[in-house]
Amino acid sequence: MRSFGFIAALVLGLGSWTAPAMAADPVEGLWQTQVDDGAFAYVKMAPCGDKICGHIARTFNDTGEYKSPNIGLKLVWDMSAASGGAYKGGQIYQPSTGKTFKSKMALSGDRLNVSGCVGPICKKQTWARVK
Repeated sequence: MRSFGFIAALVLGLGSWTAPAMAADPVEGLWQTQVDDGAFAYVKMAPCGDKICGHIARTFNDTGEYKSPNIGLKLVWDMSAASGGAYKGGQIYQPSTGKTFKSKMALSGDRLNVSGCVGPICKKQTWARVK
């Protein structure tokens, strides 16, 4: 009976122990893109394995929110966090052109500078954090 009491105390004691929570990556959350081809989107940035990915969560045009067929589309993938708010090694898809670009991002407060390049041709946008 004494060993049962010891085991119960051990189990109860371990049950209250929790591993430290992993800190969320600062880029996680909802971001508003700039207008492209008359529309903009909210992109949800979240972990995908050990990388960062972004999916289109909501879409808007000059009349307001609308149900684009692009909702749920993976827009950003394979981003790796580097130092100083930089992210590199990723890809970004531009729905208006159907093109995929090599991409990198730089986080500065509530602004995310996103760029994508195919060869020497690069495009840039600054996304704003949605609060």
